[in-house]
Amino acid sequence: MTTTIRTPRVAGRSLAALAALALSVALPAAAHAAPEGPASTQAACDVLAPGASATAEASVRAACSQLGVWYSWGGGHGATPGPTYGYYDGSDPASLHDDERLGFDCSGLARYAYARATGRDLLSGTADDQFHTPDAAARFSAAQGSAPLLPGDLMFWGSGHIHHVAVYLGAGQMVEAYQSGTHVRVTPVRTGGDYAGAVRIDGSGTVPPPPANGGTTFETWGTDVHTHSAPSVHASVTGTLPGPTQVSVTCQQHAETVTAEGYTNDLWSRLTDGSWLTNIYVKGPASLPGVPDCGGTPTPPPNGSSQPFQTWTTDVRTHSQPNVNSPAVDYFPQPTTVNVVCQAHAQQVTADGYTNDAWSRLTDGSWISNISIQGPAWLPGVPTC
Repeated sequence: MTTTIRTPRVAGRSLAALAALALSVALPAAAHAAPEGPASTQAACDVLAPGASATAEASVRAACSQLGVWYSWGGGHGATPGPTYGYYDGSDPASLHDDERLGFDCSGLARYAYARATGRDLLSGTADDQFHTPDAAARFSAAQGSAPLLPGDLMFWGSGHIHHVAVYLGAGQMVEAYQSGTHVRVTPVRTGGDYAGAVRIDGSGTVPPPPANGGTTFETWGTDVHTHSAPSVHASVTGTLPGPTQVSVTCQQHAETVTAEGYTNDLWSRLTDGSWLTNIYVKGPASLPGVPDCGGTPTPPPNGSSQPFQTWTTDVRTHSQPNVNSPAVDYFPQPTTVNVVCQAHAQQVTADGYTNDAWSRLTDGSWISNISIQGPAWLPGVPTC
């Protein structure tokens, strides 16, 4: 069996990077990976021509903020716009590890760009759905090429059925999530082959402001929703949200379990004004991706049969078996402490630039790849399971 000695390289990936995205439609945090090739070989990723609306320019900058993030088949199509883990497409060997890659497919990136720019999830669905969007302000045929295009226009490819989309930057350049095994990149436009034309999105509305006080912006749902002085419905009410709105979240923690609107959740979000809101009323999954723990749920001390170790990367999942295809048990958005009982050689995993077949069994019975744990590939002093 193959193992690779590894120690974390913090410079290679920012551990706080996932908290950097400020989104208006409950967007998860950004994923970071090394860009493909030297920067000098790529055009700048920015608005490269005048004439686009402020919203279209904002969509370009949102797409460019993901430069270097993994392409991941099915990525970006979670409950809310933003990078997600993908899955194997069933045919392309390069897609076999997409379930380990936090990123976007082509339409997931376009969805994210316009959600960031407009504060609304205008472009959920596939590239074909986006090509036929009712939110089109203008359409351009393939025969027109790129001459009439402005930054932020969406370019499409496919004959009969659209299979790819990219965001036009201007000056003959575009940004795209291209295919499995690559990263979001800038490349010259391609108007040959099965190029199908372009769509200008009607993104009417104001560009959402950045989040306040370092928080991450999410959308709420429901009416007459209370915020509280502590993470409990019995704590004093600090405010009432009469309808859906935006809130800036600084952290989240497990606290009082709440059942409301058909959902049960014990996670609460701390807002930038210091108040607390149950995650039930925040759009997105039960645990908001990219939002750190407030420190209210420390890992229990190790017992006699386990040892504590630190994880080092972000968006880590534990599994029911030592296999990334087995059901996920827990999710660590930020580095944390885990208690390891034993370790075993099992499925070989490649992630974050490392390859290892060692997995650690935690005290709750779940498994985590040793790639995510600080230290060598085989943890010292930990017995074999």
